[in-house]
Amino acid sequence: MTGFEKPPTTLSHGALPYPRGTLVMDTISERTGLLMGVLEERLKQSGKLVSQQAFLVPEGGGLEWDVPLERVRPIEPGAAT
Repeated sequence: MTGFEKPPTTLSHGALPYPRGTLVMDTISERTGLLMGVLEERLKQSGKLVSQQAFLVPEGGGLEWDVPLERVRPIEPGAAT
Protein backbone atom coordinates (compact mmCIF):
# COMPACT_ATOMS: atom_id res chain seq x y z
CA MET A 1 0.00 0.00 0.00
CA THR A 2 1.31 3.46 -0.89
CA GLY A 3 -0.38 5.37 1.93
CA PHE A 4 -2.62 7.21 -0.53
CA GLU A 5 -5.98 5.84 -1.48
CA LYS A 6 -8.20 7.45 -4.07
CA PRO A 7 -11.58 8.37 -2.58
CA PRO A 8 -14.55 6.34 -3.89
CA THR A 9 -16.07 7.69 -7.09
CA THR A 10 -19.02 6.98 -9.34
CA LEU A 11 -19.28 7.07 -13.13
CA SER A 12 -22.29 8.31 -15.04
CA HIS A 13 -23.31 9.76 -18.38
CA GLY A 14 -22.79 13.51 -18.52
CA ALA A 15 -24.54 16.23 -20.43
CA LEU A 16 -23.29 16.76 -23.98
CA PRO A 17 -21.91 20.27 -24.59
CA TYR A 18 -22.97 19.97 -28.26
CA PRO A 19 -25.58 17.76 -29.96
CA ARG A 20 -24.66 14.08 -30.39
CA GLY A 21 -22.89 13.61 -33.73
CA THR A 22 -21.34 17.11 -33.79
CA LEU A 23 -17.99 17.16 -35.60
CA VAL A 24 -15.37 18.15 -33.02
CA MET A 25 -11.60 18.40 -32.76
CA ASP A 26 -9.22 17.38 -29.99
CA THR A 27 -7.28 20.64 -29.58
CA ILE A 28 -4.05 18.84 -28.59
CA SER A 29 -3.82 16.06 -31.20
CA GLU A 30 -5.95 17.96 -33.79
CA ARG A 31 -7.75 14.66 -34.46
CA THR A 32 -11.38 15.10 -35.51
CA GLY A 33 -14.40 12.93 -34.84
CA LEU A 34 -18.09 12.86 -34.05
CA LEU A 35 -19.07 13.44 -30.43
CA MET A 36 -20.92 10.36 -29.14
CA GLY A 37 -21.06 10.81 -25.39
CA VAL A 38 -19.57 12.12 -22.17
CA LEU A 39 -18.65 10.11 -19.08
CA GLU A 40 -18.38 11.91 -15.74
CA GLU A 41 -16.50 10.75 -12.65
CA ARG A 42 -17.73 12.23 -9.36
CA LEU A 43 -16.74 11.79 -5.74
CA LYS A 44 -19.20 9.39 -4.16
CA GLN A 45 -19.56 11.28 -0.89
CA SER A 46 -19.91 14.89 -2.09
CA GLY A 47 -20.83 14.54 -5.77
CA LYS A 48 -17.95 16.86 -6.72
CA LEU A 49 -16.92 16.49 -10.36
CA VAL A 50 -13.50 14.84 -10.74
CA SER A 51 -13.23 14.42 -14.53
CA GLN A 52 -15.16 14.36 -17.80
CA GLN A 53 -14.20 12.25 -20.83
CA ALA A 54 -15.62 12.80 -24.30
CA PHE A 55 -16.06 9.77 -26.57
CA LEU A 56 -15.50 10.33 -30.29
CA VAL A 57 -15.67 8.22 -33.46
CA PRO A 58 -14.09 9.01 -36.84
CA GLU A 59 -16.48 10.55 -39.40
CA GLY A 60 -16.42 7.53 -41.70
CA GLY A 61 -16.65 5.01 -38.87
CA GLY A 62 -13.93 3.21 -37.00
CA LEU A 63 -12.66 2.80 -33.48
CA GLU A 64 -14.03 5.07 -30.78
CA TRP A 65 -11.52 6.95 -28.61
CA ASP A 66 -11.76 9.24 -25.63
CA VAL A 67 -10.22 12.56 -24.67
CA PRO A 68 -10.72 14.93 -21.74
CA LEU A 69 -13.83 17.00 -22.46
CA GLU A 70 -12.01 20.32 -21.96
CA ARG A 71 -9.86 19.51 -25.05
CA VAL A 72 -12.88 19.16 -27.39
CA ARG A 73 -14.03 22.04 -29.62
CA PRO A 74 -16.68 22.00 -32.37
CA ILE A 75 -15.56 22.43 -35.97
CA GLU A 76 -17.41 25.13 -37.86
CA PRO A 77 -19.28 23.88 -40.96
CA GLY A 78 -17.10 24.43 -44.02
CA ALA A 79 -13.87 24.71 -41.99
CA ALA A 80 -10.86 22.75 -43.29
CA THR A 81 -9.84 19.81 -41.09
